Amino acid sequence: MTILLFSFRQRLTARTIIVRLISTAQTGFFYTTQRPRQGPKLAAVKYDPKVKARVLFVESKKTKK
Repeated sequence: MTILLFSFRQRLTARTIIVRLISTAQTGFFYTTQRPRQGPKLAAVKYDPKVKARVLFVESKKTKK
């Protein structure tokens, strides 16, 4: 039983993290999404309703789960 408890304690960090994608149009609009912890930083073209157009969203600050 101790071996099972030890194996659970080894993996305390999550494999995915929650990130915030912020609009490059400087409107303050953002999306939140998940990405793998070891993966590259995200950038995506998505719809920004404040400018009513598709703009580039880049990963900014991370939030806690």
